[in-house]
Amino acid sequence: MGDTLELLRDRATALATAISGDSQPYDELPTTFRDADFVPGAALNLELFFRYLIEGIEPSVADTQPLIDRALTLVHDGMSLDEVLANYRIGAAFYWAQLMPLLDAQEYGIVPKVGLRLTEYLGLIMSRIAGALVEDARQPRWDLLERQREIADALLTGREPAGWAVDPESPPAPAFLVAVIRLGEPAPGTLTRLRSRLALVPGTLLHRDSGGWTALVPMREGDKDPARGLTHTLALRDSDPHPQFWIGVAPAASHAAIPAAYAEATAVAEVAGSLQLPEVVCRREHMMFEYAIATTGSTRHALAALLDPLDDQPMLGQTLDAFIDNQFNHNAVARALFIHRNTVTYRLSRIADLTGYDPLHPTGISTLMAARTARRLESKSFRL
Repeated sequence: MGDTLELLRDRATALATAISGDSQPYDELPTTFRDADFVPGAALNLELFFRYLIEGIEPSVADTQPLIDRALTLVHDGMSLDEVLANYRIGAAFYWAQLMPLLDAQEYGIVPKVGLRLTEYLGLIMSRIAGALVEDARQPRWDLLERQREIADALLTGREPAGWAVDPESPPAPAFLVAVIRLGEPAPGTLTRLRSRLALVPGTLLHRDSGGWTALVPMREGDKDPARGLTHTLALRDSDPHPQFWIGVAPAASHAAIPAAYAEATAVAEVAGSLQLPEVVCRREHMMFEYAIATTGSTRHALAALLDPLDDQPMLGQTLDAFIDNQFNHNAVARALFIHRNTVTYRLSRIADLTGYDPLHPTGISTLMAARTARRLESKSFRL
């Protein structure tokens, strides 16, 4: 039995460290796992659970304190208690589904023990999280967090905050930079650090939404480039590897302008993440071409379909990509693909024949570039 349990622990640990939101079997997990910086918490949960399962050592309060602290932080940042606890339920179901098929028929006898220990472990962790949150809610700062959430929700939906939520000594800023955060595959702990840095900016309001997080960052009067200021605040440097999150930003000069800025920043963040743009803090002004395609739903679908005739000949699609990426330079494409320049010319003519749009003509290449962007968005199930 011991060897089997060790096998399950090794497999579970490998699953946790290799988690990726876009590949199987991880695509079954909700995006809230990435929002919660799932990997560090999963690793500790697995360590404590399997020690409890194999050695019979129940996790102490000190053992589980990092998990409690993480849950408190998520709730403070706007994630609901229901979501925090649901992560445990969904995570347990995920690991059960991945691990149980590894057992041979003669090993099924350990299933009741694993199931009982899992039930006991989940009950222990959830009760400690709930208890800590109840105690935290009794602290004076809880009212402040509730007020901040109420203000953020109201401003983003075009309402004035309720009177109880506004502190007359510290009212909401008159103007905000709306910053919408969307995740790729960031390193463990990245999102927690990002939220912590945003929260340190005086007057910043954090809001949890279905796709990620939004921050309302106060703008100073006369601030000509608040996006650059945000980049500095978050210590984002061009020389660093891409952190695998994207922040769409849009300024709102008044409270009434916030909903429109929120919609714009959301679209920018979604487009930047879908297209894996090199910038981290992204503005509509720097991606007008992509933004225009992304925000016209029916046209986007039609554009994406223009490249369907190339699906059966992937070399043509590869050549089109190289032609665009190399600024329409035939020689550069030939070098990039290790083919003769005449082959490039032939393939471009075949693209024209199959799609009806000539890559060597301004109108044709413009349409094909738009089609390529639309198809990349569609492949990411892009929706607005």
